[in-house]
Amino acid sequence: MVEYNAMSDFKGKPKSELDQKLMETREKLRAFRFAMTGGKQKNVKEGKMLRKDIARILTARAASKI
Repeated sequence: MVEYNAMSDFKGKPKSELDQKLMETREKLRAFRFAMTGGKQKNVKEGKMLRKDIARILTARAASKI
């Protein structure tokens, strides 16, 4: 099951923590894609939520650079 992360969960976090979360989320998305091709995945909305979480993390990283 994928946990939903709001943008406020990522604001104010250090870059190293955001990078770690980004790696974990990308790995979950990779595993999700393999499960979909194998027909083992039931929750098809999980991929959409993972992609949105990745976008939120990248946005928070970019905002911290400014």
